[in-house]
Amino acid sequence: MSWDALFDYLHHHGLNQWAQQLETESRNWLVNHGDYPRWSSALDALPEITSPEACFDTAAVTISGGCDDPAGLRQALQGLIPWRKGPFKIADVFIDCEWRSDFKWDRLSDHLAPLENRRILDVGCGNGYHCWRMLSHSPEIVVGAEPSVLFNLQFQALQKYLQRTDISLLPIGVEDIPEDLNWFDTVFSMGVLYHRRSPLDHLYQLKSFLVNGGELCLETLVIEGAAGQVLVPQDRYARMRNVWFIPSADELMVWLKRCGFDNVRIIDETLTSIAEQRSTEWMQFESLEQCLSNEDPSITVEGLPAPRRAVILANKPG
Repeated sequence: MSWDALFDYLHHHGLNQWAQQLETESRNWLVNHGDYPRWSSALDALPEITSPEACFDTAAVTISGGCDDPAGLRQALQGLIPWRKGPFKIADVFIDCEWRSDFKWDRLSDHLAPLENRRILDVGCGNGYHCWRMLSHSPEIVVGAEPSVLFNLQFQALQKYLQRTDISLLPIGVEDIPEDLNWFDTVFSMGVLYHRRSPLDHLYQLKSFLVNGGELCLETLVIEGAAGQVLVPQDRYARMRNVWFIPSADELMVWLKRCGFDNVRIIDETLTSIAEQRSTEWMQFESLEQCLSNEDPSITVEGLPAPRRAVILANKPG
């Protein structure tokens, strides 16, 4: 695995300090995780695909081409279970991930400012499914930030075949990105805000990454209600411990405006269904269905409102 192409790109575009920071930190990326040897072996076991070609504008991010060892391909990819975001199709292997992440992409993609020739940052991007989908819009570069070692190796499974230089996934958290970069044209934060203990600080961070006039795409859990309403779970929410604040969509708009964003607008608000998030062969642990009340699926097992997600777009003032 090499991030040299990204480091060179950052140096070339004047982000020398960040590039040097990343180069230094990259010596310790991934390898310190206890499961890294097992996951790395699965990556090494991926068989050759002849003449691989990518398709990024369909529900499943697809790599087509010939594979003489389809059983070995499936076994190697299953060595990287659980697959959370997707779907993917690699040769003849369909990876049916926990999330039908294409549902989310379909809800938001037509509302975005055109991504062509833009510099894009996606924080908390998981295995990079949405980053791959962005490539169908011909951006200049897509940079994902995701601290999970496993999700990084899932990304590298596709990159092993494609070797794209216009997309990179960094094994870092949002707190490892220098504030006041003022460099990305579009920033995505999807499924991150409710995990942050200080959501307003997160919004300020995201704004600092953007160029003046740049666009933020924020997707997060919300509750039904008016401005001023916020759910703060006492313990768990949908069996998750690390959920801190779930505002109403209208209150989230207030937060964004308070943080200095302009042109704040809700483009979608959808109750998450078990068709969109569920257990599969590729993610066999508990999923949404097990987090909802058996008697009343409109509430979680904790008695709180069932997951509802909103997508909000906003701009950093020009």
